[in-house]
Amino acid sequence: MSGRGRDEVTGLALYDQTAQDAAAAVIAAYSTSFGLASRMLGPRVRPHVRNVYALARVADEIVDGPASAAGLDTEAERRVLDDLEAETLAAIERGFSANLVVHAFARTARECGIGEDLVRPFFRSMRTDLTTAQHDSASHDEYVYGSAEVIGLMCLQAFVNAGRPAPRDPGPDLVEGARRLGAAFQDVNFLRDADHDGGALGRDYLGSATREQVLARIDADLAAAAAVIPRLPPDCRRAVTAAHDLFAALAVRLRRQPAATTRVRVPDPVKAALAARAWLGFSPWSARA
Repeated sequence: MSGRGRDEVTGLALYDQTAQDAAAAVIAAYSTSFGLASRMLGPRVRPHVRNVYALARVADEIVDGPASAAGLDTEAERRVLDDLEAETLAAIERGFSANLVVHAFARTARECGIGEDLVRPFFRSMRTDLTTAQHDSASHDEYVYGSAEVIGLMCLQAFVNAGRPAPRDPGPDLVEGARRLGAAFQDVNFLRDADHDGGALGRDYLGSATREQVLARIDADLAAAAAVIPRLPPDCRRAVTAAHDLFAALAVRLRRQPAATTRVRVPDPVKAALAARAWLGFSPWSARA
């Protein structure tokens, strides 16, 4: 089959663009907050970060309900997840996938230096959701590393390496900041979604940790991340600051609402104000400052 694409783009370039658009569509459908922050990224890195999050979202949906609603049992969900991991690793190696979201991710991985060392822990954490309902401190930390910290590290690879002729090491301070920010995001979401995770999915990610202990950990992780955000490339700082500040605001609201009666949200006008603040170049915000 042949034909001319939009704006006369054809062949692999058209396929790459279509895959990138597919990843953007996934993000637009699933996350308005992420969509807001990603629009603040410079064009050099924006599609790569969307590609990372789109793959993560597809994998998450396999274990968080849609696959089950389609009639898959736990073993079938595991096989689908295993197949997605295998296809992702193969696509990074060969540079092509018939799965558009995987193709977009593989393109980012090859350009930005995202390898098996980050991909496998992510899928390992996704598989944990099929087998582990009650976490302790150790399994929480392992799960958070694979489900959130490595996503931060993948994004960091894009921040540092998108558009470069060859990937380079971001450096230990940025690596630590990316991990801490990812961990804070995940712990905030654990607190926000505790009722749903426990009631609908039968999972307890926080184990014996008290709400105050988790909030203190979030504050420390956000502070550690804020310290290194100014060292990111200029076309990434505003978006990361906006995301950081949104989760700092969520943490404030979680502290004000000790009982998880409703899912805590940041009102749209406050989101807009935080985004504007970040866009103007202010340092990451902290309610503890």
